[in-house]
Amino acid sequence: QVQLVESGGGLVQPGGSLRLSCVASGSILSIHTMGWYRRAPGKSRELVARISRDTSTNYVDSVKGRFTISRDNAKNTVYLQMNSLKPEDTAIYYCKMVVLELSRYSGMDYWGEGTLVTVSS
Repeated sequence: QVQLVESGGGLVQPGGSLRLSCVASGSILSIHTMGWYRRAPGKSRELVARISRDTSTNYVDSVKGRFTISRDNAKNTVYLQMNSLKPEDTAIYYCKMVVLELSRYSGMDYWGEGTLVTVSS
């Protein structure tokens, strides 16, 4: 059993910054890929950023140069630093981790419940 909890969302003005955090807890042996997804009103879910265990990263084009994903393996935590925020960044942000745990023979996807980011003047 693994649980992911996000934090750091809120209301910011255009051009502002936020830092999201997601902490995993439970019977964790190791965590492979960590990532952030978002779902904007009336839109489908999209991948925002992901980071592998060797810290290789990928970003959706719309956030390149503005967002930075990072991880702390000792704390089972992934972060998303968001700068120069735009109204179109408004969405519920979800973290996802691929976790290797006891009683499993392969990694399993786990999702957080989401944290709301609103960018508005």
